[in-house]
Amino acid sequence: MNTPADDTGAVRATADLDAKVDRSGRLTRWSRLFADTFGIVPAFMWRKVIRLAGVMTLDFVAVAGTFFLLLPFVQPRVTLGGVLDTLTLLTLSASALTVALLYLSGLYRRSWRFTSLADCIAMGFNIGFALAITWSAIWWSIGSPRSLGDIALLGLLHFCLCFLTMQVMRLSRRAIRYLPITNITGGRASDGIERKNVILVGPANWAESIIKFSNSEAGAAVNPVAVLLPEADGPIVQIHGVQVLGFPENLPTAVAILEQRGRRPETVVLCDDAVNMSAREIAAVTGRARDLGISVSRVGDDWGQLLGRDTAPDLDKLSTADLLGRREFELREAAISQQIAGEPVLVTGAGGTIGGELVRQLAGFKPSKIVLLDHSEYGLYNIEKKIREDFPEQNLAIELCNIRNPIEVRRVFERHRPAIVYHAAALKHVPIVEGNPCAGVHTNVIGTKNVADAVTEYSARAMVQVSTDKAVNPVGMMGATKRVGELYAQSLDLCGIDDPDAPRFMTVRFGNVLGSSGSVVPLFKQQLLAGGPLTVTHPDIERFFMTVAEAVQLILESSSRALQQETPRGRIMVLDMGEPVKIVDLAKRMIRIYGLEPDVDVAISFTGLRPGEKLFEELFDSCEEQDASDIPGIFEASSNPIPLPFITRAIEQLSLEVEAGNDSNVRRITHHLTTLPSSSESLAGYVTSSDAFFRSRRFKSVEEA
Repeated sequence: MNTPADDTGAVRATADLDAKVDRSGRLTRWSRLFADTFGIVPAFMWRKVIRLAGVMTLDFVAVAGTFFLLLPFVQPRVTLGGVLDTLTLLTLSASALTVALLYLSGLYRRSWRFTSLADCIAMGFNIGFALAITWSAIWWSIGSPRSLGDIALLGLLHFCLCFLTMQVMRLSRRAIRYLPITNITGGRASDGIERKNVILVGPANWAESIIKFSNSEAGAAVNPVAVLLPEADGPIVQIHGVQVLGFPENLPTAVAILEQRGRRPETVVLCDDAVNMSAREIAAVTGRARDLGISVSRVGDDWGQLLGRDTAPDLDKLSTADLLGRREFELREAAISQQIAGEPVLVTGAGGTIGGELVRQLAGFKPSKIVLLDHSEYGLYNIEKKIREDFPEQNLAIELCNIRNPIEVRRVFERHRPAIVYHAAALKHVPIVEGNPCAGVHTNVIGTKNVADAVTEYSARAMVQVSTDKAVNPVGMMGATKRVGELYAQSLDLCGIDDPDAPRFMTVRFGNVLGSSGSVVPLFKQQLLAGGPLTVTHPDIERFFMTVAEAVQLILESSSRALQQETPRGRIMVLDMGEPVKIVDLAKRMIRIYGLEPDVDVAISFTGLRPGEKLFEELFDSCEEQDASDIPGIFEASSNPIPLPFITRAIEQLSLEVEAGNDSNVRRITHHLTTLPSSSESLAGYVTSSDAFFRSRRFKSVEEA
């Protein structure tokens, strides 16, 4: 017996379900009535029962009705005599038998909206079998051998009428469903949205599916106006009323024809399933569309993957060997785990490419807490979401903080007391920093000083600074600001040479990171998908490259081993990245990986060096010496340091110039600081008289400006 609570719960559940289904329009009034009457919670089941009963009734009426339509033709040919009542009974039995066979064959589990040729064949077989039994019984009841021919003819006629009637019912339902929207709305979707004219380029079956979908969906925003088919599809003139205007290479002609008709397409929709069109053909169509000022939408990769076919390569997942022709750096985890496990760590720039990968790899070593610090709310949201999905047990602290503000930075350190700090926050895009020197110094120099000073103040064990090969003999502001950050970290590290408990300040330097935001590989991928050309600044420009994973492994491996082995202070660690790679060679390799031929299918254009950009990058500064390293795959560099009091005062002066917005003075001071370690005499002179450094003719102070 149901308790009142059970009844109340059932009524509430039924009401909730009915409300949801009613809002979507998928529950009929009769099914709701049955559900309310019998108290059945899954009310949607009644719709299936009612639909099945309705379809079976219609088929029953079709079989019986077509027979009674034949009676006027039966009586002149066959003497029915006293078998009319029996004949009626047989007809009703035949109707029931036909419906039962259709049910047992599973035909009623198929939707009329998707009636296919296979459904029609199955229906015809079952109808023919049932009517053959029925008319055999009729002939046996009459018992006249002479009527056999007439009975067979009438049975065949009955089958044709019955089959036709049942097919018309099903196809009518489908026709109503697929009544072209454009014939009703005049090219405008039913919700008033203007439909975009598109040309479909791909095989006939694929184009047919797109056309049927756009015609049947009221909310479809595309209006196919023409189709271009591969030669293998043969001479097809139209597909569901949409004209076929030739092959993919006829795109310019097709656009011209449609423009004359006032139906110029806005987009070319390409079937990119790596089966029907090659990468070369797709690139050719994309190039033609670009020349015509028409956008391109590529669809179909998922189908190729689903069918197990070789689709176009995913450039995001290509290995280092594929792109650079060398083996990837391998992580040795023992030293890292010893330094990280159970410790609170902080990552600045956690929302960026390097910072995000740092957080992901650090989580695998189970620190007690990872503090994610960034000034980008969206970046923090993304990395927090990923880490909580992949490492649900990891303790995370999210800090929306700008490293330019020393008060905010100290507040974060006061709250979390990190043991190790990974400083990845920086402005890194060469042309942008070159055009905004004050902003570059504010983040890359003053922000680095704020973080490093907090490490000292709150007694963290170590700070690991992420640097770049652009800091070596820099010519642009981005490299110069990163070099000053290196020099400040080096000075702090050397200050603790006689104190074993003093924090370590380590700098890790590497080259361009494949796949990071603004790097060349994502740009080349975007340009490849757009049909080219690939843009390179100079034919001879070359860079050192590494993957994001390699960069982070270098940071973790070198810093952990340095802490474990107590390596000498003041050194910079550099990954052995092999030989530099010409950017134009990388572009050609990516084009070939994509199945195309450089300068044939996809062009490469040269745009000229950007402001602050070098033709060649180096791993070691002119003032640095390469030292032996106990860490496999890693070099160490030592250089002449700048005494901490002097570089501190220089950065304070930079801070004043940044506050005043003196771009020219900021440039001069920053670049001059990077040259000091190169000359011991020059450095000694500035150490002797700090005023000479700030009153030099090479730049003016804020007071003098």
